[in-house]
Amino acid sequence: MKSALQYVCSACGAKVPQMLGRCPVCGEWGTIEEEVVAASSAGKGIKSVARMRPQLLQEVEAREDMRLDMRCGELNRVLGGGLVPGSLVLLGGEPGIGKSTLALQALMQMGERKTLYASGEESARQLKLRAERLAGNPANLYIVSETSLERILESVTDIKPELVVIDSIQTIGTEAADSTIGSQSQVRECAARILQYAKENNVPFIIVGHITKEGSLAGPKVLEHIVDTVLQFEGDQHYMYRILRAQKNRFGSTSELGIFEMRQDGLREVTNPSELLLSTAREGLSGISIAAAVEGVRPFLIEVQALVSSAAYGTPQRSSTGFDGRRLNMLLAVLEKRVGFKLLQKDVFINIAGGLRVNDPAIDLAILAAVLSSNMDIALDAGTCLCGEVGLAGEIRPVNRLEQRIREAEKLGFTRIIVPAQQKDSLPKSAKIQVIPVSKVADAFRLLLRQN
Repeated sequence: MKSALQYVCSACGAKVPQMLGRCPVCGEWGTIEEEVVAASSAGKGIKSVARMRPQLLQEVEAREDMRLDMRCGELNRVLGGGLVPGSLVLLGGEPGIGKSTLALQALMQMGERKTLYASGEESARQLKLRAERLAGNPANLYIVSETSLERILESVTDIKPELVVIDSIQTIGTEAADSTIGSQSQVRECAARILQYAKENNVPFIIVGHITKEGSLAGPKVLEHIVDTVLQFEGDQHYMYRILRAQKNRFGSTSELGIFEMRQDGLREVTNPSELLLSTAREGLSGISIAAAVEGVRPFLIEVQALVSSAAYGTPQRSSTGFDGRRLNMLLAVLEKRVGFKLLQKDVFINIAGGLRVNDPAIDLAILAAVLSSNMDIALDAGTCLCGEVGLAGEIRPVNRLEQRIREAEKLGFTRIIVPAQQKDSLPKSAKIQVIPVSKVADAFRLLLRQN
């Protein structure tokens, strides 16, 4: 039978009648792609399942112990306490960030549980070499190098594992779609068939996905709607730390995050990131401040570094690593307008130590304190940390989870913390650390300079 052409948007998965420059559904430019669909494949879709009898919600039995323990505290934290049987998890990240290492290492830590690792990118010998580098040799880990989804599901049926990892979804093809492997229709059809198999057989799947140069998950947007959980593995390849975030989670919160350290023998959990992110040789150095940040629901202290120098060229530079550059420009404008520090002819460089990228607005005050310290070449008190969002009027606005930030600073031995004055009524009464509420940026600067 003759093949037909269809035009699909790679950004949202919408089908359009002809080749267009702009998708009429999502508005993205240059995302319409041509796909060849055979007419004979119309009946190869997902087979209908047996009709289930409707039942009352209160009759459905659900227990917390049904979750599968991944033997990794950080991974369990992001998943919401473990992996739910029959769920489909999508793990994405940049090339070389450690997605395959995280997936393989998770299976190797499962102990006596039977697991299957299906790879469309590596041979069995290559997987063995990577497993030896991770210093593990589990007895019940099966591997298969296959790009056919039908053969992979046959292996799952024969072995009956408790967890399956497919690496990656862009290298797997199914006979239900006649387009090339990695195309929009193949990715969509493979994900739908895996989801059906997972729900019918109560087997959890983790599928690894590629990302585009813009940082979003490759494939149609419908792929993220099909899966139960979307995990993003991110970090700077030049640094050792990696962050695992949940962008979507049907069975848990998306506010949790896990932190790992990339080492020669694999990924190591970072249970106390504050101690690793803070430098012990910062005392007496200008341009360094400590911020009490929160990522998700997890508080930790980070080291903010700033360098202010005379502009070597006509136009001063504004550069930031790990912090939003546009927000930095806004904070520098507040510093000049509300406090009176002139930085028009000076270069300003900001760096979040450790290679982390922090989006918490509560580190605004620490950013300005580091800039002030570098500009005046005065070292701040090493026992002081700061938290507070800075408004355009120079006021220090309230932050969320203030008590957790204070407890984290107290646990690490800091003697004082500067917090927004609007939250002085909600401060913990039993804190051993000195809590100093301030209402304006200028008041915080006077306090910091007086202590020095």
